Amino acid sequence: MDMSVTQKRVEEALERLALPDGGTLISRDMIRALTLEGGTAADGQTKVSFVIEAPSPAIAQHMEPLRRAAQAAVSALDGVGSVSVALTAHGPAAAPVGAGAATAAAAPSLKIGGHPKPQAGPIKPKGVSRILAVASGKGGVGKSTVSANLAVALARQGRRVGLLDADIYGPSQPRMMGVSGSPNSPDGTVIEPLKAHGVTLMSIGLMVPEDKAVVWRGPMLMGALQQMLGQVNWGELDVLIVDLPPGTGDVQLTLCTKSELSGAIVVSTPQDVALIDARKALDMFRTLKTPVLGLIENMSFFTCPDCGGEHHIFGHGGVASEAKALGLPLLGALPIDLETRLAGDAGTPVAAGEGAVSEAYAQIAKGLVAGGMA
Repeated sequence: MDMSVTQKRVEEALERLALPDGGTLISRDMIRALTLEGGTAADGQTKVSFVIEAPSPAIAQHMEPLRRAAQAAVSALDGVGSVSVALTAHGPAAAPVGAGAATAAAAPSLKIGGHPKPQAGPIKPKGVSRILAVASGKGGVGKSTVSANLAVALARQGRRVGLLDADIYGPSQPRMMGVSGSPNSPDGTVIEPLKAHGVTLMSIGLMVPEDKAVVWRGPMLMGALQQMLGQVNWGELDVLIVDLPPGTGDVQLTLCTKSELSGAIVVSTPQDVALIDARKALDMFRTLKTPVLGLIENMSFFTCPDCGGEHHIFGHGGVASEAKALGLPLLGALPIDLETRLAGDAGTPVAAGEGAVSEAYAQIAKGLVAGGMA
């Protein structure tokens, strides 16, 4: 008789644990990231790990006995060497005691980061005219800074703009846009986004503490992106800017294949090592048949505040040459300067003020509007 450890056997063991309010961990879809490792070594022992996702932080506080019971149930299976069980929650925090607490508690909980639901077709949020992705081949080139400032610059041009922070592992838009606090979800289904500097904003960073890591596998990332696109009340928008994570992974693939993406902008710094990765991002969009609207060269030059000289710290003209070779427009060249960093850390993007950098973003925004891209 084959007694090898399988996902089915683990789920059957967990199915035997009844929850106090009815159902089981399996029937209530509370198991995430179930993995099996080993089982082929000399001792034949398998390492099992999974996450129990509670409906809310308040409920999670009382689920430690269930976590231990689940760990014991799986440990008892033949062939299991060790079991690691984590307990987490992605719903809203517990309602405060006092007036209105009963009403808040009665509202259905909203889970962010569940597995993606089947789609009838590509997602296009109601009322959103265009979805524009801002991407980069590698981290550290200022893609999120460009996304935030471009959103603000477009809003200053009179456009109705949304900003979706899809950099789920490293969400930075709440800090750069100067917003905090969890978005409301009165019915537990539709999420009400926040607003700042004339921009409608949604980020996974608003749903988890700033110092907590999002330790999710690909399906949960895709589910979170699907929810933030389809379950957020974006309202009437001319353009929704999506700040993608760096690279060519699950989030990029999901956005390009599961949404009606109007186009993408690729951000890079001028040096060769950044351009190598930018080419990979461009090739990804070409492979997925997503139009690239143009390139932006960030950290293009540094103007010395003392002598007024212009210094090309990361090289000169690399992104412009790449754009020309590919027949794509260079949408703009942005400097590296202290003002941009200070403004982002302070929660007021530099494009919201005045000066040379703000004007550079304004020119990019004007070009996108004039070209019918935003």
